[in-house]
Amino acid sequence: MTQLSPARKPAAGATPQEPTAAPAKDNPKALYGGTRSRRVTVRDIAAAKERGEKWPMLTAYDAMTASVFDEAGIPVLLVGDSMGNCHLGYESTVPVTLDEIAMLSAAVVRGTERALVVADLPFGSYQEGPVQALRSATRLVKEAGVGAVKLEGGERSAHQVELLVSSGIPVMAHVGLTPQSVHAFGGYPVQGRGEEAAQQLLRDAKAVQDAGAFSVVLEAVPAELAAEVTRSLHIPTVGIGAGAECDAQVLVWTDMAGFTAGRVPRFVKQYLDLRALLGGAAREFAQDVVGGAFPAAEHSFR
Repeated sequence: MTQLSPARKPAAGATPQEPTAAPAKDNPKALYGGTRSRRVTVRDIAAAKERGEKWPMLTAYDAMTASVFDEAGIPVLLVGDSMGNCHLGYESTVPVTLDEIAMLSAAVVRGTERALVVADLPFGSYQEGPVQALRSATRLVKEAGVGAVKLEGGERSAHQVELLVSSGIPVMAHVGLTPQSVHAFGGYPVQGRGEEAAQQLLRDAKAVQDAGAFSVVLEAVPAELAAEVTRSLHIPTVGIGAGAECDAQVLVWTDMAGFTAGRVPRFVKQYLDLRALLGGAAREFAQDVVGGAFPAAEHSFR
């Protein structure tokens, strides 16, 4: 998913905002706010679509952060190739390797108990065809323990989706703006504008649904078109920059928490200024060390 480095940061000292809607405490099966203790499965995702329940998804790249989101009740965590931009220091998602995805996915799985962990198939790990996709996805399932994988592309990736699903590996698809195609797109433009482009996006979404995907991410798509796609599919849509009518919403966690430096996409809502808070803590620590206030007697052994 798109994670632009370097829009505006929230004011220093910003605090988390209160949620606008309470969790579905009256429904023990709810993805968010329910009482089940086992891991969320793709069958739970399908059931949420049937009852009209909206649900949140966040990215995660390490065990500690994943454990926080798991304890917060986030039902689906994506180990996205967005790690390239916001975790590994790359300029795009393209350089991310399967080894890197596998290592960080395993950490996220170890840090969680309830969330469905979905891992991205990175660029170059499935484009050759279905057999390569199966080999890559199998590694993530066996070595990292993820519950599903995600890949980009609609009609062009339908055969990969079909083989993975028929082999027992759940697939989340991704259409619209597909960041692994950044060089072809020439950046990160909104997708689906104009009649021809809109019809192609709808065909892409239906193609991955027909191939067996359990959900599909719609990224950087006009809200009206995303609403039409959502109404047309029986699988859930996960929006990121695709308006409010999608069945679920996902954000890159470093964008959501205000950890990203500089500009972020316009569809991001920042709930915290984590970058300012962490920087302040680091400066306070440094000042204590330089001034001799740390370590104090209570931090030393006798």
